[in-house]
Formats: sequence, C-alpha cells, structure tokens
Amino acid sequence: MTQPSEPTKYAIAARGLRKTYAGNKKSPAKEALKGIDLSIEQGTIFGLLGPNGAGKSTFINILAGLVRKTEGSVSVWGFDIDKNSRQARASIGIVPQEINMDVFFTPKEALEIQAGLYGVPKEKRRTMEILNALGLGDKADAYVRQLSGGMKRRLLMAKAMVHSPPILILDEPTAGVDIELRKQLWDYVLELHASGVTIVLTTHYLEEAQELCKEIAIIHEGDVVACEPTEKLVASLDQKTLMVTPVSEITALPDLGAYKAELKSDGRLAIPYQPSKAQVAEILEKVSAAGIGVKDLSTVESDLEDVFLELTYRRAG
Repeated sequence: MTQPSEPTKYAIAARGLRKTYAGNKKSPAKEALKGIDLSIEQGTIFGLLGPNGAGKSTFINILAGLVRKTEGSVSVWGFDIDKNSRQARASIGIVPQEINMDVFFTPKEALEIQAGLYGVPKEKRRTMEILNALGLGDKADAYVRQLSGGMKRRLLMAKAMVHSPPILILDEPTAGVDIELRKQLWDYVLELHASGVTIVLTTHYLEEAQELCKEIAIIHEGDVVACEPTEKLVASLDQKTLMVTPVSEITALPDLGAYKAELKSDGRLAIPYQPSKAQVAEILEKVSAAGIGVKDLSTVESDLEDVFLELTYRRAG
C-alpha cells in the first residue's frame, strides 16, 4: 500500500466534520453530524458508541466513500479522503451491520472477487488463510445461501480483510449471534489487533465495549459528547453504590439524611453516593444511627452503561 506523504500517529482523524441531508416538502433538512472532531490512534481498539440515529453510520459511510461530507476534513491512515480517496478507501475494511451478499457464490468465490476488486494480485491473495481463521474453511465451496446467519456474518468479516487493510471497522459485528460465535469473532479480532490492525467498533453490547476498547467516543445527536480512555470515562461519572445486607429484615426505608436508599428484592439496601463528596464510613454511621445492623456490605462501581445513559438518554430527558 502507498504510504501517506506525511506520517501520522492517527489511523482516522476528522476535523469540523459536518453532514447535512437535504430536506423536502415532507421533511426538513437534517444535520446528522454537527462539526465533530475525532482522532483515533493507530494500533488501538476504539469504541464508537451512540443511540440509534446519533450519526455513527453517517460517519462510517463518509469514511467508506458512500456518503459525501458537507464540511470539514477527514484523513484515513494519513490519506485525505478528498485528495487521496482511492488510498483512503483501500486503508479500511468495513464489516457492515446488515448481511447483504450474493447468495449464489461460494465463500471462496466471494473472497476472490472482492480481492480482485481491490486489485490484489492472485499470488498475494489469502483466501483460504482468511476462511480458515474464521472457521469457514470447510464451507469454502458451499453456496452462501447454505450458510447460517452466523457464518454469513463471519464471511462479511472475511471479505473486509481480503486486501489486508490497516484499519478494520466493525459495525455491530456480534448483533444477533450466539455466545460461542461471539467468542470466535473476538478471538480473531484480537489476533488482528495484536498484529497491528486498528479496530473501530460500534456495538450495543456496552459490557463488550468496556472490556475490549482502550478508548471510547460517545456520539449523541451528531455531536461527540465524550471521548476518553475507557477507564477515565467510567471514573468521570463519580458514582458508586453501597450495597448493605442488614442483620435483620427491613420492612421500610430508613431515613439516611441526604442519602437516598433503595430496598432491593433480596432485602439489601442500595445507597448511591459520589466518592468525591462522601465516604463509606459516613454512610455507615447514618445506617447505624437508623438502627440497622450490618451483616455484609459491598461496593458496586459505575460501568459504561451508566456513563452512556447519563450522556445520552438522561441528558436528552
């Protein structure tokens, strides 16, 4: 692959990126992206999260050359998508959310055709290597229409890798697949990442994103409302919950002053608090003053789902 004239540490960099879809008599114009700035470092696993309609697909389609931006600049692997569109598109492989392929080809034929479209010489094609890596080697000569939904999703990933792109974009790659297939897919993705491939992931499985992604951006209504290392993003919520198991059964919520407790179905008290403003010892004093003996206690940390809800749905409300 041709290298960019100016080396960069960013796999993808967007500056002031806007996209406005023209309106008509029935619907007004829609601003899908509102001047976002986003930098994704090379060699990372990056999460791109947001509610449906937030602008994630528009951003990905601009990178792929399927949607024309309204304003701003975007570079992919150092290539400007306007000045070096061919090189920019060749630098990414995209695994779409929708399963859309010609069912009358075999997986082997589908990969060979895809490699040909990218100009990969026959002697450099890795068709069987890729199929075997994704557990499709024994289906290489079966028709695509005979494959299960999970196998078709793996084939989409295989097609995205035929030209050995340095960036792989996964748009909801494990939506609707079983646990075993999800593990197989992630094992392969982690192997690719270990070899230096930059991974960009969109998913609704927030636990999956929290576990896999080094950095996460959350897009809401066309804006980037957060972009931080995952640990820092989760810590920024400043919210924990103290779970208290009482010695005796509680039938009514105690008065804990400024702390609002919730009585769980298993009899435990859930007491949310902000670590920056309160200490566990102070809360326990309130619990003791309310005449509650403590049999056991634990602390529940905030997670990515809490952060996501706080920055999107709760903010909108």
